Amino acid sequence: MGEVNQSVTSDFLLVGLFSRSGSCELLFSLVAVMFIMGLLSNTVLIFLICMDPRLHTPMYFLLSQLSLFDVGFPLITIPKMASDFLQIESSISFGGCAAQIFFLTLMGVAEGILLALMSYDRYVAVCHPLQYTVLMRHQVCLLMVGCSWMVGVLNACIQTSITLHFPYCASRIVDHFFCEVPALLKLSCADTSAYQLALSISGVLILVLPLSLIATSYGHVLAAIQRMRSKEARHKAFTTCSSHITVVGLYYGASVFMYMVPGAYHSPQQDNVVSLFYSLVTPTLNPLIYSLRNREVRMAFIKVVSKAGLRSK
Repeated sequence: MGEVNQSVTSDFLLVGLFSRSGSCELLFSLVAVMFIMGLLSNTVLIFLICMDPRLHTPMYFLLSQLSLFDVGFPLITIPKMASDFLQIESSISFGGCAAQIFFLTLMGVAEGILLALMSYDRYVAVCHPLQYTVLMRHQVCLLMVGCSWMVGVLNACIQTSITLHFPYCASRIVDHFFCEVPALLKLSCADTSAYQLALSISGVLILVLPLSLIATSYGHVLAAIQRMRSKEARHKAFTTCSSHITVVGLYYGASVFMYMVPGAYHSPQQDNVVSLFYSLVTPTLNPLIYSLRNREVRMAFIKVVSKAGLRSK
């Protein structure tokens, strides 16, 4: 019990993202620019979806929730990392570490489930267009979002409580730029092999089940697109779906590497790069992918900018 108490009262030391790099200032500037761009673009996308009546559809409602996750992800890790770099201080309290683990796990699981449910939305829109307003009514959309949050919270509670239950009486240096379960478990002076196996199995389930739904949905969508006679209808359906497939590829590519590839096959440096990718790069790219390839979002943006210009005159 004394070992656990020592964990609670001691701080952890995070290995900064730039500690192994020779050009720290340049990399820090790039991360800062991406962080600001991601926050602005996701906030603008949420604002456009809320303000433009043409975007009050199930697809854009789910997209606004995705943008909300993409605002939260970088806020959990990047400000702390920037503060450590500027102050040359990389410690994090036990409570701060617990908060990072909880919210990152929550956001990660909830976003993965939401992406799977968004693929179902595209399946209904393309394969059952006449029933779309019934199958994707507002209550169903709220249920989808609620389920993604609920599963995320449940998983985060379980993982955080079990991870922080272990005694951390050895090294306090976390070989990562934020507190993440695999990096923290390496510091435990107890046997965590059974828990790591359980984490791997649950990680596979959490990734494979949504990916199965995505693959099944888009299998039906592609078959339906092939049967469409109108070239314009095919183009519109393919453009909308390809944006979502791109986002799915970015998110699940990094997640599969982190949680399905055994830890022995990737180094802490690789973990840092992949973690930066899914916690910063992907959230920054998502709104750009949807806005640049989506005419309705571009038109909503132009409309808002035009109104702002007229008011200033």
